[in-house]
Amino acid sequence: FPVTITRLYEMFLGPIEQAKPWDTNGIEGVFRFIRKFWRLYHNKNNQWDVNDTEPSLAELKILHKTIKKVSDDIERFSFNTAVSSFMICVNELGELNCNKRAILEPLAALISPFAPHLAEELWWQLGHKQSITKAKYVQWDENLITDDTVVYPVSFNGKTRFKVELPAGYSAIEVEQAVL
Repeated sequence: FPVTITRLYEMFLGPIEQAKPWDTNGIEGVFRFIRKFWRLYHNKNNQWDVNDTEPSLAELKILHKTIKKVSDDIERFSFNTAVSSFMICVNELGELNCNKRAILEPLAALISPFAPHLAEELWWQLGHKQSITKAKYVQWDENLITDDTVVYPVSFNGKTRFKVELPAGYSAIEVEQAVL
């Protein structure tokens, strides 16, 4: 996938309207990302490893937050932050050992404008007969992009001492009372 790597690297360099220095060392990072992305769909022996198990709520939240962020970034031509969002998503899904079709199929469709050759290969392996270019663009679910809780850092004398996780609807006064 040399074309895919170069294409993603150019997008990842920075805002499209700014001049960017070409540094071949950065290509290695994009290559590692592509390898991790591929590994979501394949096991360590490079064998297809996608199943039809129902995804967890955490996996769905990661996917839908990524869909929203990437869609917003495309609208603003912020391709570098979209690629960064893909990298975060792949890391988080990798930590959860996610290999579920309900997550990986929309993820392949989402990355197709950025890495069309990679997405097309994965789409075919997912069992589709038509090109990924014919696939409907994925949409996010508003219910899955909101967090139920918020993590607040608690500081004393300018140093963070601990973090506390509280319901997202708490007011500033309720947060202060809970921390005290």
